[in-house]
Amino acid sequence: MEYQNIIFEVKEGIGHLIINRPEVRNALNRAARLEMADVLAKVQGDPSIKVLVVSGAGDKAFVAGSDVKELAKYSPLDMENFMDTLAQGFYSQFERLDRPVIAMIDGLCLGGGLEFALACDLRFASDRSLMGLPEIRLGIMPGGGGTQRLPRLVGVAKTKELIFTGEFIKADEALRLGIVNQVYSADELEDQVMAVAKKIAAKSSLALKWAKKAINASQETGLRAGLDYEAMVECLLFTSEDRQEGIKALFEKREPNFQGK
Repeated sequence: MEYQNIIFEVKEGIGHLIINRPEVRNALNRAARLEMADVLAKVQGDPSIKVLVVSGAGDKAFVAGSDVKELAKYSPLDMENFMDTLAQGFYSQFERLDRPVIAMIDGLCLGGGLEFALACDLRFASDRSLMGLPEIRLGIMPGGGGTQRLPRLVGVAKTKELIFTGEFIKADEALRLGIVNQVYSADELEDQVMAVAKKIAAKSSLALKWAKKAINASQETGLRAGLDYEAMVECLLFTSEDRQEGIKALFEKREPNFQGK
């Protein structure tokens, strides 16, 4: 597939997906989502890609939501299909991807853009970023997972405040609430994010895959079931070649060379 709305690069085991629609503040239309889904399939099929970083082109926005002009043309049936395949289902693909996904947020991160970021594993923002779920201003509500993922980070009461008012918050407030992992200056952001990505890429892809699955499962299961799942996965990893390499490297006082096996 030839990409018109995104850029995808791979370097040193790190995939970098850039939403390239700066003229509309990287708002996501149907075409962009389909191209992004194609990238996910490529990442899934390429074991050399250890981590995926997502960002927006330019210095104005990560993703300023869905393409409202496109959505305005949708019928109720179109909207139902959109929710299933290009909103909730689409963002969940990033959450379910068996590699860590990092959102690099610089500028506006609103509506579907914030819902997209919430489906990523880690979120880092520039100090000039603004975040929010302003759908209530249009007479609708967040429909891409915002009502479900945000309260798991900030609690029910704060989620209701943000959604009911539609107000934006600055990056430092997002950090205080636990929405983002860290805030950097705009000049530092990419270097800092890529440094984290490189640290992750050096780890066992097999261990990363199962650690992500176990942590995600904690959001959907009770404690007892979650502990049982964790124990099962840990026993599985103890039989892996990567575990043997990790122990050997520790004793030999060198960096491990993991193969994802």
